[in-house]
Amino acid sequence: MNMQVNENVVIVKNKAFLAKAEACRKPLLHQDITAKSIVEVVADEHAIHGWKVRDVGPISELGRVVLGQGDSVILDFGEHVVGFPSLALEPVGSPPDAPLYLKFTFGEMPVEVAEPFTNYDGWLSKSWLQEEHYHIDILPRDLTLTRRYSFRYLKIDVIDSSPKYKVALQHVKIKTVSSADRAMLKVAPDTSDFFQALDRVSVKTLADCMQDVFEDGPKRDRRLWLGDLYLQAQTNYETFDNQDLVKRCLYLFAGLADEDGRVAANLFIEPEPIPDDTYLVDYALYFATTLHDYYEATRDLETLTELWPVALNQIRFAQQLLDANYLAVEQPYWWAFVDWNEALTKQASVQGLLIFTLKQAISLAETLDSDEKSWLSDLLEKVTFAAKKYLWDPSQKLFVSGPEKQIAWHSQIWMVMAGVLPDEEARDLLRRTAEYSPEIGLTTPFAHHFLVAAWLKVGDKEAAKQVLVGYWGDMLHQGADTFWELFKPNDLSFSPYGSHLINSYCHAWSCTPAYFIRKYHL
Repeated sequence: MNMQVNENVVIVKNKAFLAKAEACRKPLLHQDITAKSIVEVVADEHAIHGWKVRDVGPISELGRVVLGQGDSVILDFGEHVVGFPSLALEPVGSPPDAPLYLKFTFGEMPVEVAEPFTNYDGWLSKSWLQEEHYHIDILPRDLTLTRRYSFRYLKIDVIDSSPKYKVALQHVKIKTVSSADRAMLKVAPDTSDFFQALDRVSVKTLADCMQDVFEDGPKRDRRLWLGDLYLQAQTNYETFDNQDLVKRCLYLFAGLADEDGRVAANLFIEPEPIPDDTYLVDYALYFATTLHDYYEATRDLETLTELWPVALNQIRFAQQLLDANYLAVEQPYWWAFVDWNEALTKQASVQGLLIFTLKQAISLAETLDSDEKSWLSDLLEKVTFAAKKYLWDPSQKLFVSGPEKQIAWHSQIWMVMAGVLPDEEARDLLRRTAEYSPEIGLTTPFAHHFLVAAWLKVGDKEAAKQVLVGYWGDMLHQGADTFWELFKPNDLSFSPYGSHLINSYCHAWSCTPAYFIRKYHL
């Protein structure tokens, strides 16, 4: 092992774990895909973000499109793609007497090729906006872009050439990259056409996020996040079943824990894996739940044995959040994500997740015949008692959270997931919450995943299906060909980053309809 200091955090690199992670790394798979049609984007107040795509002509006509200074063309690849674009350029007219100056703009959604990025006013770096400028001195030229892009629509602008010549495009294509092997994809479920569409888009979302690791989004942030990994791994087992990729990600997190044993919320992968300095208590607990699911899927006792101490460390750190009554209390050095909602008080959600994780950890302890089972069982009893005594409001028959006794969907969901109430009472709790309609609602597919899971836990498949139809199905109706990072049906421009231009429209935590449809035969 060796140590690396990241500001006030000291990282202890476990070289053996990192070597095992590297051993699980496989070459990425490639596919050449050609642009499918020439399109334009037109304003439409009824379309998401106010823009829709309209066909202009088939791609076979591209060679007849001649572009000079100030001209542009938009191409539709017909599906979301991730990889390295290339094109062939031919001069038209007199010999080129000046460099060709091009701008490429890539969009996962029509709005990204419709609205200029100069209008961007969000608080995430504008360098995430997908555009590139190229000077081309010699024509004709076969040009391959060296940066990986994530898009469906490509806009090509000729910023300048010269009055003497123009340019024609002979082909535009992309070499896609993914670790998802379509040959290994399990047979699609026998279900309704609509649920097959949900499954297909979910699988595509997962595949485009499966790179050297399970990325959160191929457009942004291109990182390995623990919360996303937990949901990706579940969906992966029901689809591509790439067990080595899950194992690689677990060993990467374990190999880059800090001196106290904490795992970071996310990792940067290139040029070598390093942890971010963000530590989230709920994401830390997802290490243990992901390990639990990995063992259930693989029966890989060696990996479970090696990573078991890392999982226990995350529970110990969550235990530090507990007060004298064994209630979770947010600390300045531990932030829980849960959902993108600044108004959300997360005490009850973290309490429920801890209970949920403890039950899975106890199951693993039994498998390993671990002496830690006694401690885990004692802690489970205490935090469950605290949840029932201090977070249950008997007058409203709902769980509350924080000093202000906030009522939120998230609190009810996580208490159901934790099994704090018997199934029949838990089912009534979810129905009562739906009738109550808390002001603090769910804002991300990540949070909606756990709502579906909660309905399934209490045996209400119809309610679970209604969430899939009403939430992910609404994304389909809005034109999604991969599922998005953020979606609020009553606020289609919602972004916690200040601009929907920076949102990710192919995002890992949104891929789970395929998991539910396949595992629960929906």
